[in-house]
Amino acid sequence: MNASTWIKKNTASLTGKTVAISGATGGLGRELCFHLASLGADLILLDRNPSKSKALAEEIGERFPSISISRIRVDMTEMASVKAAAEELLGLFVDVLVLNAGAYSIPRCRCDTGYDNVFQINFIAPYYLARTLLPHLRTRGGRVIAVGSIAHRYSKSDARDVDFSTRRRAGLVYGNAKRYLMLSLFGLAQGEGEIGVVHPGITLTNITAHYPKWIFALIKHPMKVLFPSPRRASLCILCGLFEDCGDGEWIGPRFFDVWGSPKKKPLRSYEQEEADRICRVADGIYESIRNGSDGEQSPE
Repeated sequence: MNASTWIKKNTASLTGKTVAISGATGGLGRELCFHLASLGADLILLDRNPSKSKALAEEIGERFPSISISRIRVDMTEMASVKAAAEELLGLFVDVLVLNAGAYSIPRCRCDTGYDNVFQINFIAPYYLARTLLPHLRTRGGRVIAVGSIAHRYSKSDARDVDFSTRRRAGLVYGNAKRYLMLSLFGLAQGEGEIGVVHPGITLTNITAHYPKWIFALIKHPMKVLFPSPRRASLCILCGLFEDCGDGEWIGPRFFDVWGSPKKKPLRSYEQEEADRICRVADGIYESIRNGSDGEQSPE
């Protein structure tokens, strides 16, 4: 089943709804924007690069002139930027917040919160946005859609090294951050279906382009053949807008979490004790940031 056929069979009109999307100009975010626009949704593009965001808005507007498109700059490594974006969104009529922005293998540094930048981009900043906006979204019958990853299976969280700042393997660091995001949002939703955790499986985006150039040149074309395109992979994110997830459920590709149309499945890669601990850490970080301190917490 191609993307257009799946959309016709599994979605409905989003006319009159407003969707805010972080990481809007990336591979998955870009494709998702066009899917949403085709359904009539008004868009708020959350992105750190104003020129790319402007170019995307113009391109979408040319194809779908009847929808409204606005832009908010947000840099997930700077909490002042994240807070400002959250405040701006609170003043708008947002129905859905899609937390799509992410980073995998990038130069490592400590952010203003005191945490590793990969941890902040993939967990702290999106969690702050979700937690801040969720009461507002509830008043509109809206929801948060968070993009998780099968990489969360790479490791179990470590209370002595919350952000994996002592680790060097990109897969472990990224996977830990996604684990924190997914499990903390399960706790925040409490099975009410207002937060959906989704994942695209494996697809060719900027996140997968982290290998040395000569290696990426070798694997780029086989990846295009073996794995779904971003256009098709983004359907798993779109599905989260229309299908409720219960506690400990996520939506991703049907077969081996890599191929096939979107399917809701139970997540079996964690224990409740770990999830509870992650929720406590997430709550502490959020409260520290909201109250103006650096956010860093001592391990339990």
